[in-house]
Amino acid sequence: MSTPKVSTTNGDWAEVVDKLVAEKIASRIAAKDATIWGPEAEHEASIRLGWVDLHETSRPLLAEIEALQADLRSEGLDRIVLSGMGGSSLAPEVITRTAGVELVVLDSTDPSVVKRALDGDLSKTVIVVSSKSGGTVETDSHRRTFAKAFTDAGIDAASRIVVVTDPGSPFEKLSADEGYRKTFLADPNIGGRYSALTAFGLVPSGLAGADVAELLDQAAEAAPAVQADSTDNPALWLGAVLAASAGRDKAIITADGSSIVGFPDWAEQLIAESTGKNGTGVLPVAVEVGAPELSSDAADLTNALLAEKATSGVPTALTSGSLGGQMLLWETATAVAGYLLGINPFDQPDVESAKKAARGLLDAQPEPETAAFTEGAVEVRGSEGLLDGVDSLQAAVNALLGKLDDKGYVAVMAYLDSERDADLLAIRPAVATKTGRPTTFGWGPRFLHSTGQYHKGGHPEGVYLQVTGAHPTDVEIPDRPFSFGTLISAQAAGDANVLAERGRPVLRLHLTDVAGGVQQLLSLFK
Repeated sequence: MSTPKVSTTNGDWAEVVDKLVAEKIASRIAAKDATIWGPEAEHEASIRLGWVDLHETSRPLLAEIEALQADLRSEGLDRIVLSGMGGSSLAPEVITRTAGVELVVLDSTDPSVVKRALDGDLSKTVIVVSSKSGGTVETDSHRRTFAKAFTDAGIDAASRIVVVTDPGSPFEKLSADEGYRKTFLADPNIGGRYSALTAFGLVPSGLAGADVAELLDQAAEAAPAVQADSTDNPALWLGAVLAASAGRDKAIITADGSSIVGFPDWAEQLIAESTGKNGTGVLPVAVEVGAPELSSDAADLTNALLAEKATSGVPTALTSGSLGGQMLLWETATAVAGYLLGINPFDQPDVESAKKAARGLLDAQPEPETAAFTEGAVEVRGSEGLLDGVDSLQAAVNALLGKLDDKGYVAVMAYLDSERDADLLAIRPAVATKTGRPTTFGWGPRFLHSTGQYHKGGHPEGVYLQVTGAHPTDVEIPDRPFSFGTLISAQAAGDANVLAERGRPVLRLHLTDVAGGVQQLLSLFK
């Protein structure tokens, strides 16, 4: 194990850190002082600070997880599927990938993703359904579908479903009524993106075989450093780099040489959903090693890297340490960043807007909006005025990118299958290279629980490229009047509509042949 460390380059944050130390921000966070972020945030903060001592309060879970895992293994049940969204899926994904153990993460409503999870060996499968309330449409749909699949296979469905939820939630009651295998109750005083070391992060990871006790030990080792009112506190320095670098509101995040796998995606969700509101915030941009943004000297960028050295001249924080320690470090730094920005880092006021829009479309079941035109395998649609006078795919892309200003960013939002359509990931660095501007990439609907908050509540500087695809094979959702194909289409359309209503430029590209369409899109940037 190693305690987290942060070193900085190309900037001077000493005065900011001195101020944070003088105001005892670190120790007040550790003491769960809800007044730090101001009167408007106080109520929310008072029920969202349970994450600061999870390295202690989550210990009782360990025996329960170990006992259930032993029982499952004794029955030959070693394929763990996780149904969760946002923080409920991103933290377990990082934990298990770093530990080198297999966890099937189901955080999509794309029918091909759902079908692939269903096509695994059900005789060896247990599904962990993680939801604070149980009402999340994605996880409720997954639960219903797996319950039917187990039953159709002659398997007692209740014995294969494990629930993680908040105490007193409707989901806890449903689990009891249905007789599900086990219900784990998480601390209700913690928001999803801060829940890595709660039951939401530990249960699926532990059942999959990760050493979650070691994860808590790592966080415990890090706690004294990140909770100290000291100029050596790494969380104060990271928070300052993120939020107190004048005019620099976009943080490029990557892991270069770190043994922690997938950490930028987890950090991206934590920062975007926590800070992207009230027209301000920090846009985290999770990128691959060697990404074009890492060599940029743009005036609005900072770097926050799991790496040993800086790769550009922009202000940079270099972080290191164990996974558990890094999680506590970045959570604390994000809370500090919220204080420096003058916002509440624990609410997410704009996440619900896309959900409401999707529900409205599901209820109304409208016909798809007519395409402005079709080129090859791509149907082209756009927000009002974007496609005026445009009659080619290249011109449509150029029209969208032409809306970028000197501080803008591009968001690529792909409502596709992250495994089948992984080639599309190459569009992110290609767009960044073409535009010279930071470019985010999110798989839908997962990113709606992550950067989706920043898109609607953060700095209004983005342009949005949405990619959807046809569903040759759909998957029905038991006892629901819509399928997974209908659901993901409504989620994409709802998100695009909300962005357009807020004046954001949105180019919507629908691939009638997904494989061919992906290659057609990539060819535009060669």
